[in-house]
Amino acid sequence: MNGFPWLTIAGAIPLAGALVISLIPGLPADSAEADRRARNALAKMLALAFSLAALVVVIIIAVKFQVGGPNYQFTEVYSWIPAFGVHYAVGVDGIALVLIAMTAVLVPVVILAAWNEADVGRHSVKTYFALMLTLETMLIGVFAATDVFLFYVFFEAMLVPMYFMIGSYGVGKRQYAAVKFLLYSLLGGLLMLVAVIALYVYSTESAVTGHHGTFLFNVLIHVPLSSTVQKWLFLGFFIAFAIKAPLWPFHTWLPDAADSAQPGAAVLMLGTMDKVGTFGMLRYCWELFPAGARYFTPLVITLAVIATLYGAIVAIGQTGMKRLLGYVSISHFGLITLGVFVMTSQGVSGATLYMVNHAFVTGALFIVAGFLIIRRGSDRIEDFGGVQQTAPLLAGLFLISGLAGLSLPGLSSFVSEFLVLLGTFSRYKVAAVFATANIILAAVYILWMYQRVAGGPVRERVAGMADLRPRELLAVSPLIAAIIFVGVYPQPVLNIINPAVRVTMTQVHETDPVPAHPAPGYFTTAVQKGIAP
Repeated sequence: MNGFPWLTIAGAIPLAGALVISLIPGLPADSAEADRRARNALAKMLALAFSLAALVVVIIIAVKFQVGGPNYQFTEVYSWIPAFGVHYAVGVDGIALVLIAMTAVLVPVVILAAWNEADVGRHSVKTYFALMLTLETMLIGVFAATDVFLFYVFFEAMLVPMYFMIGSYGVGKRQYAAVKFLLYSLLGGLLMLVAVIALYVYSTESAVTGHHGTFLFNVLIHVPLSSTVQKWLFLGFFIAFAIKAPLWPFHTWLPDAADSAQPGAAVLMLGTMDKVGTFGMLRYCWELFPAGARYFTPLVITLAVIATLYGAIVAIGQTGMKRLLGYVSISHFGLITLGVFVMTSQGVSGATLYMVNHAFVTGALFIVAGFLIIRRGSDRIEDFGGVQQTAPLLAGLFLISGLAGLSLPGLSSFVSEFLVLLGTFSRYKVAAVFATANIILAAVYILWMYQRVAGGPVRERVAGMADLRPRELLAVSPLIAAIIFVGVYPQPVLNIINPAVRVTMTQVHETDPVPAHPAPGYFTTAVQKGIAP
């Protein structure tokens, strides 16, 4: 262990909060309404307090993180199951750090925004917020894990709280959507488990490990595997991550889940959980199986481009806001996957930054859409109209979030999308051209949705719509601030990401393409930076 166990503390705080909340004593069925409200308020305040405490610890980790220092920092390695070479091993590089920070920011925001989501009379409010905190622990663990078996445990365990958040607290066909989400995810997890076991078996046959099996990531990346073995193991991991991402054609569970989940649960699902898929593609598919990744790269890039266009086109035809935003996320995840698999420094940095930006933008869109749905009592776009006249602040924040979703210059998504397309164009020009069409389609689905919801004459049921309350404004303001700040000044985040990207590219023996007509002095600079022979 290197110093104080910051990562373990960051993950343990939300879990402790979930335990404390679950221990709040229940009330008899004939209890007064005031007593019920007081108990629910206590559960909400405890959830917010523990999530903020976890955020403080993550901020300390980010401040103490040494940019340009060792690739993995805050490492902890403890023997867990010695007979099988399983360790509790955690550590972060720049890529994992920004994703953990993203999670730590989103959870308290969602708790504030979802303050009244669980007051539906079916299940306890305290369980809803305890599930949120449990999910946060699993997410921090999955991003920080440096033991493949530990990663798999967190990867599967995080399905449980989300399943109950959709199935018990959702709306519409919530149980169907929850079961579909769980079955798809379990199928991918089963395939990955087979690949994890096979990886362990091959590690026992390697001189690198001294013929002792291990799941430690930093050892497994040096285990020699034949090209054929890499292809099969790559598929085992990739299909699990493609389902999680979700990448076309493995995406069909997402629209139903997004439509049925409460807005807060949808933010955590799309903003954080699904990033595990694209993170896993970069961390595990590429670094463990580089030959397999190269072999399947043309196929994956084709699927990514299809996902980008398909998600955008289908989003245009949606009649419900949550389902529309679900298809928008499919389109955006296609771009993120594209950035990962073009394996250029701009593409991978842009994809990593896009993971963070997508979380904030989608979070803001779903939260504001949730406020609209609660006020109107409907998710259907056609039931709105004229919101900007009755609730101008609510409509204004909806517009800013939407403009960020279509990657308007000056807002955060533009930077990441530009980097992805730039990195793609340098190596796969045709794919970049098709993916760029997403910009036009994004303008169509975002602006048309905003026009129908906020523009036009005021509908009768919208006439008395209240504007944002202080708690709601406090919930969404950090995301809007992050969208604007990263859009104007993304360099601090890229400074953390870029060194980890360079290490990843070196590990898989990839370099940036040399320009067709390099500028004078290019080769000298390129050799110095290690991106040209």
